[in-house]
Amino acid sequence: MNDAHLIQKRLAFITDCVAETRQLGRPERLDSDTVQQRFVEHTLQFAIQAMLDVAFAIAAAGNLGEPGDNRQAFDGIAAAGWITPARRDTCRRMLAFRNIVHRDLQVDVAILQRIVTPDLDDLLVFVRAIRARLPEDQARPDGNGSRPGN
Repeated sequence: MNDAHLIQKRLAFITDCVAETRQLGRPERLDSDTVQQRFVEHTLQFAIQAMLDVAFAIAAAGNLGEPGDNRQAFDGIAAAGWITPARRDTCRRMLAFRNIVHRDLQVDVAILQRIVTPDLDDLLVFVRAIRARLPEDQARPDGNGSRPGN
């Protein structure tokens, strides 16, 4: 699998995670429904991991240097212009959330509810920023160069 294919596959997965969270997630039930809480936590964890995979793939494909840790992967793609410094900071905060879930630590339900409501779009903003920088023939998973809305 080449880097462009991996990147597109991960971007599509992030988009699917957001859609599934919107369709199946029930933010109003997170404080009383363990199944809902686990679904949202882990769906977000998977989406954020895919975001991290994209950052590492871009770093490798663009010869941006080997990131020393996960946060540096976002630093590298921001320095190369793939994402803005503000988006880098958002990605780093999302990574901190992923680390909490990954380590099976207690997640504050209020934070989870905030992510699912206004902050969920941050994942899609990342997807759009990366797709905007991909070469035209790699902008879509089908490789035909078409973009949404075109």
